[in-house]
Amino acid sequence: MYYCNTMYYVYFIVSKKDPKRNYVGITTDLKNRLQYHNRGKVISTKGCTPWRLNFYLSFLAKDRAVSFEKYLKTSSGKAFLSKRLLTKEM
Repeated sequence: MYYCNTMYYVYFIVSKKDPKRNYVGITTDLKNRLQYHNRGKVISTKGCTPWRLNFYLSFLAKDRAVSFEKYLKTSSGKAFLSKRLLTKEM
C-alpha cells in the first residue's frame, strides 16, 4: 500500500479589511501560505491585508486538489461556496 506524506490544502481566505474580498488557493503548507498572504507577498491579495482563513479542505491527491480549486473559481463553484461552505457572518 502506498502512503502519501504530502497533503494538499484548498483554502478560502477573507480580507479583514474588506470582508467582501476573498481568495481561493492551494498549498501544501497552510500556515506559511496564510502568513505569506498577510505579509503582502501575493500580488492578487496584497491590497487587502490582513486575511483570515475561513475554511480549508485537505486532499491526498494533488490532481484532485487542483481540480477542486479550479472548480471553486467557476461561477458554479462560487455558488456552491456561498450556499454550502461559507459562514453566515460573511
